[in-house]
Amino acid sequence: MSKKRIISILMENEPGALSRVVGLFSQRGYNIDSLNVAPTQDQSLSRLTLTTVCDDQVTEQITKQLNKLIDVVKVLDISEGRHIEREMMLIKVRAKGEDRAEVKRCADIFRGQVVDVGSNYYTLMIDGDSNKLDAFIEALAELHIIEVARTGVCGIARSERALSL
Repeated sequence: MSKKRIISILMENEPGALSRVVGLFSQRGYNIDSLNVAPTQDQSLSRLTLTTVCDDQVTEQITKQLNKLIDVVKVLDISEGRHIEREMMLIKVRAKGEDRAEVKRCADIFRGQVVDVGSNYYTLMIDGDSNKLDAFIEALAELHIIEVARTGVCGIARSERALSL
């Protein structure tokens, strides 16, 4: 049965490393739903977190293939256990007249923030898991959404389990 997977990869912070990981997915016909990458506390290493939808067999295959890449130091499917995941979204919404109060009320309910205000729009920032962000978009669906920018999932395993050397 296919389900959302959050795969974290510790890899060398070198030119072409990201390209090789993404290439592995495209060569095998796997889709990447979101991708987030940044250096770690060790500037020679980067942490790449990606989400994909697949079954257990494909996840195992992906993990084995990733471990074969020379730039990859460690791979962890954090969705297998208890984990924390967050994503951040900026959303620009048309807000005129009485819609302004509705947009602000909705942002408050979802613990979002107004980060920019124009005469005809609000730009809001909200963070949480992907389901929360999807629900926020759905709550604003009757209003005119101008633009949406999402960071992709960032996640970390709970307890002692860690993606580190």
